[in-house]
Amino acid sequence: MMSEGSPITPAWSRPDSQWSSGMVTASGVPPVVPPGPPAPPEPPGENGPQRTRRQLLIFGGIAGGIVAIGLVIILIVGLSSDGDAFRSKASAPSDVRPPLAQMCPAPTTIPSEEPSAPAQQLPPETGERTVDQEAGISYKKYGAPWVAWNTVWRGGTLEIPYRVGQHFVTEQYSGGSYHASILSAAVPAADNDAVSLNLDCVGRQVTADVRAEYYPQPNTLETIRDGMTTLGGRPAYLSEFRLHFDSPGLNAKDERSAVAVIDVGKTTAAVLYISIPGTHKQFDYVINDVLKSVRPL
Repeated sequence: MMSEGSPITPAWSRPDSQWSSGMVTASGVPPVVPPGPPAPPEPPGENGPQRTRRQLLIFGGIAGGIVAIGLVIILIVGLSSDGDAFRSKASAPSDVRPPLAQMCPAPTTIPSEEPSAPAQQLPPETGERTVDQEAGISYKKYGAPWVAWNTVWRGGTLEIPYRVGQHFVTEQYSGGSYHASILSAAVPAADNDAVSLNLDCVGRQVTADVRAEYYPQPNTLETIRDGMTTLGGRPAYLSEFRLHFDSPGLNAKDERSAVAVIDVGKTTAAVLYISIPGTHKQFDYVINDVLKSVRPL
């Protein structure tokens, strides 16, 4: 910085100066910076807060317009996708549990910690037996007119696969053959590794399926016994009943039947179905006889 009163070298030089032509500055003097453009004058009558409020209104209007455009786009996409704008997303997996497991969840009560009752002493097995390895039970086998069941019957809504047992034809009619039967099957009735079955619920579902699908409609039910019991030392649900019906061409007008669902300690329950048409009531004793003969494998 020069001291006050010192002569200032002009911003231009004479031709005989040591500086060449062009804009130059004297030594030690800051360059002259031209002033910037003047700030635009504020609108008359508008101070700082008023200007801020006006800017916020402008920004709000712009944001609202963006939201409105977005809603219009979503609506267009939805209409062009048959009402499902997100159909490209994978749908939730369907319930793949067995039908009876869906209808009858396992009991939620906590088992008692008290010692269980001693196992029931059962009489020894005698005579010929029908053995159903898949169901996990065996039961008494009978001679003529009973013959071995040699097919797979998936009757009813639940499509229980009856593969093992005995039967004989009681009559032929316009609807086909009518049978007396002793059939067994295994039916999935629990989730995954659960072995606790809601036997009461499962048994009622199977019984309702039998009545609705295996007999002429309409029919009336005469209950003989219904509820929880023990078969072969295992917990079981038992429904014994007589159905009354009238079907054109069929001589049988009623039938005595029993449905037993037995907990064999697996995720499947054993189902035992016995039916004796009213035309052959001399075989009604078979129902109690077979039920008493049940043994778990």
